[in-house]
Amino acid sequence: MDASFYVIVQQVAVLFIFIAVGFICTKCRIFTEKSIADLAKFVLYIVIPCVIINSFNREYDSSMLKGLGIAAGIAVVIHVFCIILAQIFIHDKNKSRECILRFATVFSNCGFMALPLQQAILGDAGVFYCASYIVVFNLFSWTYGLFIMSGSRKSFSIKMIVNPGVIGVILGGFLFVSPVKLPYVLNEALKGISALNTPVPMIIVGYYIAGISSLRVLKDLKLISALFLRLIVIPLVFLGAIKIAGFNDVIATSMLIAVSCPVAVNIAMFSTLYKRDSELAATSVAVSTLLSILTLPFIIVLSM
Repeated sequence: MDASFYVIVQQVAVLFIFIAVGFICTKCRIFTEKSIADLAKFVLYIVIPCVIINSFNREYDSSMLKGLGIAAGIAVVIHVFCIILAQIFIHDKNKSRECILRFATVFSNCGFMALPLQQAILGDAGVFYCASYIVVFNLFSWTYGLFIMSGSRKSFSIKMIVNPGVIGVILGGFLFVSPVKLPYVLNEALKGISALNTPVPMIIVGYYIAGISSLRVLKDLKLISALFLRLIVIPLVFLGAIKIAGFNDVIATSMLIAVSCPVAVNIAMFSTLYKRDSELAATSVAVSTLLSILTLPFIIVLSM
């Protein structure tokens, strides 16, 4: 409990420092709506694919391949369950709000918030299996997430299947299973770009928080309901499922940590690109991240 709580507090503190930078820069008029929109595109089309490829850029280990597949299967089931839950319980007459609330319910911040916890509690194995969850997260966010955020009534287009996120998964998977490895220069460049995945999105969140004119959003019962599902209901349902099934291994714990994280920061980028309720999106990230200081240790302790 003490170790995991300390790690979580540290990660949340780092996130809010990045948010504060975005907030201050916005108040100082360093950022504009156009510059933030350009940053969002940069993260979605360049940084995120690099993060995916980097997570698989490791030596092939046949003994871990099966576990990776199991982790991916569990991650798929979790995301499908979250989507069904969001479709049933999250409704709003304002479709811009509805898509934000559903996205917040389904997608967790399984990268920045989860990985340090995986390392502290489970070691390298936890990080490896969490990478599988991150891959599935990106597949769903670039398909289902893109679909609900765009508000398209049409069937999935080829752009929802062939996009930077999915291409990153394909390239990363190839690097993992093949003897081909990136040369030092490309590898270091990949790591450098991947490192931008945390500060830039949170700075964007800070921009939108700076634009919040009142705290009325904190009294938004539908937002509270979505965060309750994300931080409490979904993790507890998954925890109950693995307890009933008798699973108590590294993979199960790794998936539990990933699914228990707060709202994914890329909700801010998607809301920017598709002109959704950016204030609500930024608030969902900030509030859920703050609340996760309490909920994450609680869920982790229950699993032990």
